Amino acid sequence: MNDVTAAAKHSYTVNLSILFSELPLLERPAAAAAAGFTAAELWWPFGAEHTPAQAELDELRKAFTDAGVQLTGLNFLDDLTKGARGTVSVPAEKERFRENIPVTVALAESLGTKALNALYGNRVEGATAAEQDELALENLALAARAAHSIGAVLLIEALNRPESPDYPLVSAAAAVEVVDKVNAATGLGNAKFLCDLYHLARNGEDLAAVIDTYADRFGHVQIADTPARNEPGTGKLDFEDLFARLTAAGYTGRIGLEYRPANGVSADSFEWLPRELRAAN
Repeated sequence: MNDVTAAAKHSYTVNLSILFSELPLLERPAAAAAAGFTAAELWWPFGAEHTPAQAELDELRKAFTDAGVQLTGLNFLDDLTKGARGTVSVPAEKERFRENIPVTVALAESLGTKALNALYGNRVEGATAAEQDELALENLALAARAAHSIGAVLLIEALNRPESPDYPLVSAAAAVEVVDKVNAATGLGNAKFLCDLYHLARNGEDLAAVIDTYADRFGHVQIADTPARNEPGTGKLDFEDLFARLTAAGYTGRIGLEYRPANGVSADSFEWLPRELRAAN
């Protein structure tokens, strides 16, 4: 990407669960700041622990405030360490997810975070798809109401079938359908679509059509190049065109960098994005 005209129309946030992962978690906000970023996001950062000790929460909060980096996005409990893809629809995780809601919301409120992502969860044995979907709607409505209490949006994300074959939301249409159901259940309108262009591309979707059709539903956009999930310019996607399309469609939100650095060193993976464009507007 040599032409940054389209890139300059957007603000960027760096996902510190996948970038700078070569560093301990508490060192990553400062590393992001050193690379020129003022905003970051995280998957659920405490592994399987759904209600971490207050000391752990305070340490994470201090790492962001000391670095001068705003945490703009945070996942509810997803426990990716087990190969899961969220806990919202999983019956065995019902109580843990619900106990996690106030913890996540309190952390988000303390850091001014306004976007909370709830990964739907894989299909599991012992429960029908209908039972899982019913539970998911109940849990997502609870999460949406809690997010609304701090002025935040609830994000619903589609993943990709090759990497997450048991995850049921593997198209933009499927994720937006859930968004609409949550908004109908709560009447709040704060459920939004997390448009991850990498996942949608891996699913073979027409990204231009997704942007044209659903941009008014986007609560956040995330990017990585395909097929290896590295930085822009390493794969097949035309990000200049995609950024221009997002602008033309009226998307004014942030774009999250959620990729793995091609050479394994995060600080070396931002050459495509001039330093003066990295600080959030």
